[in-house]
Amino acid sequence: MSEKYAVEMEDIHKVYPDGVVALKGVDFRVKKGEIHGLLGENGAGKTTLMRILYGEIKPTRGKIKVFGEEVSFHGPWDAIAKGIGMVYQHFTLVPTFTVEENLYLSLLSINPKATINEAIEKAKKAIEATGLKIPFNEVIEDLPIGVQQRVEIIKALIRDAKILILDEPTSVLTPIEVRELFKALKKMKSMGITIIFITHKLKEVLEITDRITVLRRGKVVGTVETSKVDEKTLARMMVQREVVFKIEKKPGKYGRETLVINDLYVNDDRGLPAVKGVSLAIREGEILGLAGVQGNGQRELAEAVAGIRPVVRGKIVFDGKDVTNLDAYNRYKIGIAYVPDSRKIGLIGEMSIVENVVLTNLYRVLSRKFRMISWGKASSIADEVVRKLEVVAPSINAPIKYLSGGNQQKVMVGREIVREPKVFIVAEPTQGLDVAATEFIRKTLLSLRDRGKAVLLISTDLDEILQLSDRIAVIYEGKIMAVGKPEEFTLERLGLLMGGVHG
Repeated sequence: MSEKYAVEMEDIHKVYPDGVVALKGVDFRVKKGEIHGLLGENGAGKTTLMRILYGEIKPTRGKIKVFGEEVSFHGPWDAIAKGIGMVYQHFTLVPTFTVEENLYLSLLSINPKATINEAIEKAKKAIEATGLKIPFNEVIEDLPIGVQQRVEIIKALIRDAKILILDEPTSVLTPIEVRELFKALKKMKSMGITIIFITHKLKEVLEITDRITVLRRGKVVGTVETSKVDEKTLARMMVQREVVFKIEKKPGKYGRETLVINDLYVNDDRGLPAVKGVSLAIREGEILGLAGVQGNGQRELAEAVAGIRPVVRGKIVFDGKDVTNLDAYNRYKIGIAYVPDSRKIGLIGEMSIVENVVLTNLYRVLSRKFRMISWGKASSIADEVVRKLEVVAPSINAPIKYLSGGNQQKVMVGREIVREPKVFIVAEPTQGLDVAATEFIRKTLLSLRDRGKAVLLISTDLDEILQLSDRIAVIYEGKIMAVGKPEEFTLERLGLLMGGVHG
């Protein structure tokens, strides 16, 4: 059997020190030279399984074979030596180094005597084979996210990766970049490279994979041939119930303009212009979708509206009042809520679920007399978040770092939803969520809209933007390229606008 498999993971169990059981006897096999999809709801154990394969963590019990040879990894360096590479959702590049310096660092990890010229030569061969072009002399932090991802893939290939694990690889790409990535993956497959493709986007997993394994609550539900299944079948396997893919959106009943952004200029962390003269207005009962590739000023715009980043020039008006210079705490009190695009920004790993919920609900749990936190009230709010968003957690007092990425995201979104704000700024609300949680959160956003709330939806998921938005604005390099109704945009036109081309 081993001759045909690149990866064989047999009876894998993983119990964390706090007693959380992540994997319960998982059998996972990937054939040589195939593109294998890995699907599962939040907390299903996908990330844990791949971290075990990549040598990051040890299984409690079980056996792993790579190309027929039984292995026991003590760290990622052992996995790399056996030809395994992993591209994380959050990249592991040194942002202040150039592309070639990052490639050189990567090669040094397996060959301490390597030279920078060797790294460049190996990279050029990988580029020629895959078509993934990268600029060697550019500094990483100056590159678009999609190009940074290419560097990560080339970085793995120059270390002679024969098995490549990709974690949510399309979440930061435009439709055009997704097509280019898929072309490159097919070329890698033709080179004999085995690819494990972790994603929550069912259309994509059906398009690019040969077989798919579905995990649920630490167990394998099944492994299927991609050509023999459809979206509904996969969704049912993931969540054990029917999932609605087409969410009904009632005709909008728009009120007055709740949030008005006028000629706004905002700098990034380096003091360089990130938002350049943006003007937008959102009405009561409206979802305004802001489409764009990550890193084009969306975060800076959202943080300026939320009051956590200073405005260089321009005006922010909420409910008819100028709030440009109002602090974040008071903006929250008057009804502005913000869900950031990164759990690393929005959550504190060492804190419990309750404490993380309190972070943006402080004004609701502070006693007026003694200015102390009412932990009973805080626990009640946390319970509501966990119940409404179906968060999988040992308890509300568990450190949030022990939750899966998807469940962390649910907490971050849920703590704002339960506040029922007047203006809801939400960035990547369903990134990393399973189909059931995605369905729930999208329905919740529509429910907020139907109750007269103004929603600014910032998302790189164009299906999400088109499905939920009443109007769409496209941002590129800090400027608004176009504003219109969803029916005025095709995926092709959106992709061009997101790339800076007027479609």
